[in-house]
Amino acid sequence: MADEVILLDLWASMFGMRTRIALAEKKVKYEYREEDLENKSSLLLEMNPVHKKIPVLIHNGKPVCESLIQVEYIDETWPGETSLLPSDPYQRAHARFWGDFIDKKVNVTARRIWATKGEEKEASSELIEILKTLEAELGDKRYFGGETFGYVDIALIGFYSWFGVYDKFGNISIESECSKLIAWAKRCMQRESVAKALPETEKVTTFISQCLGLE
Repeated sequence: MADEVILLDLWASMFGMRTRIALAEKKVKYEYREEDLENKSSLLLEMNPVHKKIPVLIHNGKPVCESLIQVEYIDETWPGETSLLPSDPYQRAHARFWGDFIDKKVNVTARRIWATKGEEKEASSELIEILKTLEAELGDKRYFGGETFGYVDIALIGFYSWFGVYDKFGNISIESECSKLIAWAKRCMQRESVAKALPETEKVTTFISQCLGLE
């Protein structure tokens, strides 16, 4: 029997983008279901009763929640020709460290720029410093794992489609501050899996402006 794979997601979610990229990299066929977060489906509430958030990956009726966990699950469940996580235990732990850093630092700080009134300036400065830390980790490598596109790249690249939001609401220019990271993002965008998963920055910026009642 063929695997039944369903992804409950929202087009603008940088977390859902991770899962979509991982599925594409592994050439896994799946059914995509767009969620309305103002009116969540009964399936979403059933499959993720704890957090009630997207994305939710449903594999043969069993839910897997949290995007980075989903990326690891996809890597382990569909081995294929390419691995998203390194085979070496230390390198794998190192990749997980940076994935956790992205979730705890990039995500939390970036959200403050547009969702918390009065904190935009401070959060913008913090975000630039966080992105510079990631630039230092990237160094002169093609991808975070070296020559191979993988876990840390997947963890971070979805935020690239949100850079316009951070620039607009934080009154900054990530491109001028973090040119090496922008060059990395453009390399990632040359991959079909990434290009198909990431919406245009302008579309995301318009979406957030509308959500905030500014357009």
